[in-house]
Amino acid sequence: MTKTALLKRVFNNEKADRTPVGFWFHHVEDEMEDGFKNPTIFDLNIEGHKKFYTEFKPDFVKIMTDGFFVYPDEAFQKAEKATDLWNVRSIGEDCLWIEKQVAFAKTLADVWGDEVLSFYNIFAPAALFRFARGNQDGVEKTLADFIDEDEEAVGYAFNVVAKDTAALVRRIIHEGGVSGIYYSTQDINGRERSGQTRRRLVEVHDITVLNAANSVSQYNILHICGYAGHRNNLVHFADYPAQIVNWAVTVEGVSLGQGKKLFKNKPVIGGFDNTKNGVLYRGSREKIEAETERLLAESGVTGVILGADCTVPRDIDIRRLQWTRDKAHCKIKSPIPPVNF
Repeated sequence: MTKTALLKRVFNNEKADRTPVGFWFHHVEDEMEDGFKNPTIFDLNIEGHKKFYTEFKPDFVKIMTDGFFVYPDEAFQKAEKATDLWNVRSIGEDCLWIEKQVAFAKTLADVWGDEVLSFYNIFAPAALFRFARGNQDGVEKTLADFIDEDEEAVGYAFNVVAKDTAALVRRIIHEGGVSGIYYSTQDINGRERSGQTRRRLVEVHDITVLNAANSVSQYNILHICGYAGHRNNLVHFADYPAQIVNWAVTVEGVSLGQGKKLFKNKPVIGGFDNTKNGVLYRGSREKIEAETERLLAESGVTGVILGADCTVPRDIDIRRLQWTRDKAHCKIKSPIPPVNF
């Protein structure tokens, strides 16, 4: 079975002849550095993908968007108060930020052709708000303050960004040649919010982008981001229109098997702690193999891709990822206890 056929069977929740494995990491030291101010970021990112593809020979590729984190609207970047967000304007689907990403996606898609599926990293508006402001300490408080001051202004700005992101999504799939998107979103933390506020500021805009992706591809991944310990209520995302779901098992305390039930038997991806404290980064080969077996015994092997909670460290030994994939090819016969190390 080809890698492309393998992934399609998993997306369709069908039995496959082995369990695919997928990991990814950033290819530059500071992924949030603006590539338009330092174009070497784009070159390093392309070369990093090529190197990883050659060395690991992945079952699929998640395309990292290092250098493109900053949404290029000045009002979005520099608003000093919530009402300033009423000045946010669409950048247009032919702007350089989108054109460059289409070309970037196509350059990489041409590397692997139809050998594997590839999923382009896309961030939700709230994440882009943080990145536009340098993701500095206090940006969560700034967003919380803005919401308290003028929730409608925040919603307006997020709507503009979501529509521009939807345009980007359609173009990178149509013209860039990627298979679908890896959509990264999360709950807005910091203060207690009503369900209506969350729906207006998170869900509505997430659905806008996911619907755009679904209009041009049936292969799209929802990532509920738990990076750096960010907590989410997974129930909020249970009905999102994505074909497969990834979340931070370690942070949320929700296993792959439990997640399959919560997400109504949708295919799932993940399982491993992505940090330097996890078995994937620190453990011996034997412990990594044992954890691989345990995860598959708990989740089953249909509609499952083994991966991590989020991006793994850049300096991880590629052999560790290979040990996981080699072991995942084995048939799991009985439950195995958790690994301690």
